[in-house]
Amino acid sequence: MSSFDTILVANRGEIALRVMRTARAMGLACVAVYTDADAASPHAAFADASIRIGEGPVADSYLSIDKIIAAAREAGAEAVHPGYGFLSENAEFARACAAAGLVFIGPSAEAIALMGNKAAAKRKMNAAGVPCIPGYESADQAADVLAAEADRIGFPVMIKAAAGGGGKGMRLVQRPADFSAALQLARSEALAAFGSDEVILEKALTRPRHVEVQVFGDADGTVIHLGERDCSIQRRHQKVVEEAPSPAVDAALRARMGAAAVKAAQAIGYQGAGTVEFLLDQDGAFYFLEMNTRLQVEHPVTEMVTGLDLVEMQIRVARGEPLGLAQDDVRLEGHAIEVRLYAEDAEQGFLPQAGRIAEWQPPSGDGIRVDGGIAAGQEVSAFYDPLLAKLIAHGRTREEARQRLVAALQDCVLFGLACNRDFLLEVLLHPEFAAADAATDFIARHFPNGLEAPLTSREMAVAAALIHRAEQQRCAAAAGGVAPELLGWSGQGILRSFLRLECNGETCSLQVCEEPGQLRVTCGKRQHSVTEEGGGLRVDGVRADLKSWRLEGDTLQVAVAARIFTLTRQRASAGAAPAGQVGQVVAPMHGVLKEVCVAEGDRVAAGSRLAVVEAMKMQHEVRAGAAGIVASVAVRPGVQVQAGQLLLEVSPQETDGA
Repeated sequence: MSSFDTILVANRGEIALRVMRTARAMGLACVAVYTDADAASPHAAFADASIRIGEGPVADSYLSIDKIIAAAREAGAEAVHPGYGFLSENAEFARACAAAGLVFIGPSAEAIALMGNKAAAKRKMNAAGVPCIPGYESADQAADVLAAEADRIGFPVMIKAAAGGGGKGMRLVQRPADFSAALQLARSEALAAFGSDEVILEKALTRPRHVEVQVFGDADGTVIHLGERDCSIQRRHQKVVEEAPSPAVDAALRARMGAAAVKAAQAIGYQGAGTVEFLLDQDGAFYFLEMNTRLQVEHPVTEMVTGLDLVEMQIRVARGEPLGLAQDDVRLEGHAIEVRLYAEDAEQGFLPQAGRIAEWQPPSGDGIRVDGGIAAGQEVSAFYDPLLAKLIAHGRTREEARQRLVAALQDCVLFGLACNRDFLLEVLLHPEFAAADAATDFIARHFPNGLEAPLTSREMAVAAALIHRAEQQRCAAAAGGVAPELLGWSGQGILRSFLRLECNGETCSLQVCEEPGQLRVTCGKRQHSVTEEGGGLRVDGVRADLKSWRLEGDTLQVAVAARIFTLTRQRASAGAAPAGQVGQVVAPMHGVLKEVCVAEGDRVAAGSRLAVVEAMKMQHEVRAGAAGIVASVAVRPGVQVQAGQLLLEVSPQETDGA
């Protein structure tokens, strides 16, 4: 048995808070680590002690084994919980903890090393009789060998980083002609994320479901499973929506998948929490995908349907205690669905966002749980994963859980930077998801360009009324002793004002007329009547369901039930040059410029790769909008760039002719 009273959580954000809340409830002291970028974060404030481990970049902070071990020693911690991501599946970290006399709250270093390498894991699972997808996982990593193996397997194929997961270092390749470029990107991303550019190849299945099984093992050799989760709603192989149990799994299939997952864990003598991931084909066949040797982001849905605290179970197993739970003791009650709130702009191709959170209003209600790690005033850094919070709903049925989660998202407000809240609503409300028919291609088929939802004239009317109200309040404050009935008085009858509002590059002109008891807002050919009632707004007699709004300078942010949108007021005196001038190629987001693919004087075709920007652990290609000649390169690889910063200039392609 291992005894400890103080736990250092080697992570940040919502998972650090999640772990510490359970640890504190168990009577344990909690130590947080933080960087300069996270100095004001809730997880650092919640802990009993907080240790600074660096400035911001993960390589010198959350991924530094030496700094984490030193922080644990400084704080007098006896155990380390790795959370997920970062060092959670790093066998060297587990070994370093043991060497320092620290209890690592997770599986053995040997299990992490074996299952952390996808190639070795597939070989082990094949030997154990666990069904696996056809592919290539050998040591020869020559590009021509990999290309030949891809041809043998047959396109489409999946390239995957052998040393990690989470969608990083992963590329789907549809045609042989695209293989070389995809391999280069996958290797570069894998090396940056996991320190290894080794990859494996797998046959890409058509419209499978991603179903994973939660397993738990103890020191006595007992291994059980806690049911499955369906994680089919993914974008770029990163999960967006998860649920338990899977709507595609019946009791018989659950028993078979559960038995296969337990067999996989037993084959490596697994202890602690782990997840065996499968692809479920349309014919009911399932194939081993990988094993995550840690707590999963989506573990709350399992907790909601089993009533178990997985972090508490992790801690007890790490102490050497038996599970105290047999397979027949596991009962699944109701249904749970989780969505991940990301700092990304779904209306701009899911570009990662960084900046200050101006307002954060998490939802509440029956069956609602929020696992968050953010607060108003906090800076969201480009150094880390874009996950802000997780919203989870539980209900007696899947439909009740879905409806509760829809209502929770409609009550959720985040201002200051773009998030994917509206996109998540669209997913949950989509008929295919509601019918439980969605597979892993759901987002690619239905939202190939992200969220395409231009503002309605009703929403523009709400914005115009809010700006008009703010102007009235400003004038009243500046007017001193002027009687309210004289403010805004006009000798020409109805007083009209004009607004020009810009949203996502589109400008709209509105006219606002003050009439008795209402505002008459004209937007193009549409007119709307806006009235106030009980502090809220009604548009044409229908409640606007306004959740919150915020006006800072000329920028207005509005949250209604259906969406959160940002508008910028365009004033006549504004003389800024238009964005995206011809020939200028700018950074699409905050991040690190990983690669410049061209040099001055190079000729480029439309769609050519010009540069690669890494933001929030993912690499994003910057491509030429038209053919031309590279006139200048303004930045060098390795530097931090800001959204909108000039990267290079491309002169228009010269044409022949008299």
